Amino acid sequence: MRGEGINTLVEPDKIQHWIPGKITFDSCRQAWDGMSLRGYQYDDLDVVIPAMRDYMFVVYRGKRSKMSRRRDGPWENHQVEPGVVSILTRAQQSQWKWDSPIDVSHLYLSQDTLASVATEVFDRDIATIELTDCVRAEDPVLPALVTQMERELITGGIGASLYIDALKNQACVHILRRYSNIVFNDASSGGFSIHQRHLIKDFIETHLETKITIAELAELVHISSFHFSRKFSHDFGCPPHAYVMKKRVERALKLLSKTTLPIKQISCQCGFSDQSHLTRVMRRVTGKTPATFRRPKH
Repeated sequence: MRGEGINTLVEPDKIQHWIPGKITFDSCRQAWDGMSLRGYQYDDLDVVIPAMRDYMFVVYRGKRSKMSRRRDGPWENHQVEPGVVSILTRAQQSQWKWDSPIDVSHLYLSQDTLASVATEVFDRDIATIELTDCVRAEDPVLPALVTQMERELITGGIGASLYIDALKNQACVHILRRYSNIVFNDASSGGFSIHQRHLIKDFIETHLETKITIAELAELVHISSFHFSRKFSHDFGCPPHAYVMKKRVERALKLLSKTTLPIKQISCQCGFSDQSHLTRVMRRVTGKTPATFRRPKH
């Protein structure tokens, strides 16, 4: 199995095919968004680590070990122990070996996750994020964050999802500060492309009856929620929420004037929480109540 698919990007849960070891814990059933965490116990090995889909961070536990790595050149040799991390960038193959059994935690972060945080940190569109493979980095922060993730994975508790998201964001910011080389898109300060504007408009028009979040809209065009809001205001002349509300009122006015649907039903079809919500918004926008716009009965 280790020689198969070496030219494809490998997902974290397939890494055992190349690095056989005992799994001590695994976050895969937790459905963490854009991040996963696994514990491994390995014997001494000499392995090729394939081009990974995600960025991988190795946190060392237990005794000191000699760790060696090479990638298109000679071997690098280092000692690793608790308080040290190794960093493997995504989409690059490398060879690693160690001379004694090791106990490690693997933290995996997706490209989208790191890019989304980077976009918010720098307020610019990200073209690529490069991390230089590093065998030994003395880093007290990342192991501490991983330890908190492990504890939450094992024990759980109230607000687990929020807590994990907070730890993930802290880890991403730390990694961006210390280990990243970021290439920005040149056109990051402008608005949306014509295709993106059509996507956004069509999505809003076809989902007016449901709750529309900025996160959903931002995902359509693959940028962060923060950056989406700025671009949206630049192109549409108002914040996303105001635009959506305007479209809901327009649909409600059309249904009120051209159909005999009950006002309560129109409220639901236009995404208002109830009839009183529609009435409040319509009075604020038009100065009139929904009943005023009913088609005259003959």
